Amino acid sequence: MQSPQATQEPIPYSPVRQGVVIATLGLGGLGAAFSQTVMVPIQGRLPDLLDAPASQTAWVITVTMLVAAIFTPVSGKLGDMFGKRRMAMVMMSFLILGSLVSATASGLGQMIVGRGLQGLSMGVIPLGMSLLRDVVDRRWLGTSIAIVSATLGVGAAIGLPLSAIVTEHLDWHMLFVFSAVLAAVNLALIWLVVPAVNKRSAGRLDIPGIIGLTVGLVGIMLSISRGNDWGWTSAPTLAGFGVGFVALGIWAWHELRTVNPVVDLRVSARPAILMTNLASIAMGFALFSSNVAFPQFLQLPEAVGGLGLALLPASLSLMPAGIAMLVMAPVAGRVERRAGPRVLLITGALIIALAYGLCLVTELTFWIVTLINMVIGIGIGLGYAAMPAQIMASVPQTETAAANGLNAFMRSFGTTSAAAVVGAILSSATPMTVISSFHTVFVLGFVASLACAALAMAIPRRPRGEAEPLAEPVPAE
Repeated sequence: MQSPQATQEPIPYSPVRQGVVIATLGLGGLGAAFSQTVMVPIQGRLPDLLDAPASQTAWVITVTMLVAAIFTPVSGKLGDMFGKRRMAMVMMSFLILGSLVSATASGLGQMIVGRGLQGLSMGVIPLGMSLLRDVVDRRWLGTSIAIVSATLGVGAAIGLPLSAIVTEHLDWHMLFVFSAVLAAVNLALIWLVVPAVNKRSAGRLDIPGIIGLTVGLVGIMLSISRGNDWGWTSAPTLAGFGVGFVALGIWAWHELRTVNPVVDLRVSARPAILMTNLASIAMGFALFSSNVAFPQFLQLPEAVGGLGLALLPASLSLMPAGIAMLVMAPVAGRVERRAGPRVLLITGALIIALAYGLCLVTELTFWIVTLINMVIGIGIGLGYAAMPAQIMASVPQTETAAANGLNAFMRSFGTTSAAAVVGAILSSATPMTVISSFHTVFVLGFVASLACAALAMAIPRRPRGEAEPLAEPVPAE
């Protein structure tokens, strides 16, 4: 018998308007990804640029990651409650404000405040994914998700070399001026072309749940991101982990007993969602392992086995990955429609594993690294298109933003863990062991990719004949 959802009427928006909405939401993802990665290539120069010790300037990177980790799941819940379009515009406003604060910063304190405000904007990515379900025809939903997901890679691919160029030839504050302009354009486009959708969940905002989630995530993410500097067995690191896990335990107890939780743990515990979120952690780890390792390897002096490249050409080697993600979007959409997001995720993970396997058996030149990055981009493009599609096929439409927010956090947790682990491995290497340390990183990326594939295989198959949920026609707010 056909599912009731499969008999619903088509989306009441023209194909042209749907295309413009997809482009607008993709631009939002690109801007958010750009702001998140733009400081990474010049992290080593921040002590000179901000006249502060490296232990303090590291917070310019850390604070964005921490705020994004906390607010991404919360922003999804707020989107489900108060309107996804409205919250997406709020996210863009935070990005504009944070970019302007950073662009005018003359000291470390103001820069940290600005970067924290930028971190608030990262929730626009899962909100955009959820809006697609509301306004895009089901036949093109998979492709549209793949396109918006690909802009994350494009944003990072643009941000890395642009950061190097601007820092070498212009005032580095111009990076934030560009970010502010991009966010302002996107805010205007969201207001003009994205329809307001009256599809909301009821209830009050779970303030104790937000506080508990904040304390738990700050403790764990702070220890992961700062463990290399503090020492993994130091008191601050262990205290952060301890406080974080205890807080999350209390938070989970509260969420299971409240009427309108920030994260519906009963829904999140469904096998399809749980396995997808765990696979997201593994794929995030596999992605960022290469993003951290390859630029450092390319800049490594030739005397110890590297290629001795400057920052700009090293950053340019990552651009093909972003381009490959964008080119693969239509392919990902077709595979998702025919085989489902589960097969798409498995395929993406195995392609990434193939790329890391090449790292282990091939002599790495600039062009080989560029080719491997392109292969990784193909795998990430497929995987990042599959995960939100799988999530949205498994949750009620009134919970898509919150569920996508949690999934986005899981990916962020994987990338943050990769940055910490890879950083610890490479920083502890000596000139005699530095090449073997890169091999260790590639082995970890290979293992993480296979783990992602195994977790994706554990996602329950959709019963034969059961239709996937369609995006519903919904009235305007």
